[in-house]
Amino acid sequence: MTATGLRRFREPPRRGGPPVPLCELCAEPAGEDHGHVVNVETRGLLCACRACHLLFSHGTGGRARYRAIPRRYLHDPRFPLSSADWDEMQIPVRTAFFFHNSVLGRTVAFYPSPAGATESLLPLETWERVLTANPAMADIQPDVEALLVDRRPDGGFACHLVPIDTCYELVGLVRLHWKGFDGGQEARQAMEGFFADLRGRSRTVPPTPEASGTSRPRGCDGRG
Repeated sequence: MTATGLRRFREPPRRGGPPVPLCELCAEPAGEDHGHVVNVETRGLLCACRACHLLFSHGTGGRARYRAIPRRYLHDPRFPLSSADWDEMQIPVRTAFFFHNSVLGRTVAFYPSPAGATESLLPLETWERVLTANPAMADIQPDVEALLVDRRPDGGFACHLVPIDTCYELVGLVRLHWKGFDGGQEARQAMEGFFADLRGRSRTVPPTPEASGTSRPRGCDGRG
């Protein structure tokens, strides 16, 4: 993904403060707390002023080239995902994010790494089981929202439904702070601070009957 408007997530702050951000659609001042728009075809993220963000919040559905990224944050501290499913999804680190790419017509998985956002091959049957076990997170919006899954030290999983640009903020933090083979203490502290802030912004979803600690409910083969 190209993300010219998100360089601040992966570069140290400039001396004297950052320049005033401009809308990358109309070139008007965007404001410090501005939103973003995704180019569905190129996966590029663009800074957007309030007017442009509102314009692309009411596009033409699946035919829209640009889509405004919403600001919805949900948190499921007991996401029903098993270690076996995590291994099947071939994710070698503790954190990954998943979103539906409407151009490809399928869900894709990425994880933060020193090289940026790295794609992991996603077995669709496994992902269908995961969504079946957690219907509270199943209404994710294509292209603009993602499920950010984090494996906790106790072996369980927490899940955040977040705007897609939040995932690339985490990717930028990892690239900025990673040291050595395992990332180092600085990177781990940056990630812990990121998730602590995310929990503070998120609404916790109530537990569901399906959330029994595993994403393999009996007698359920497909997505509900």
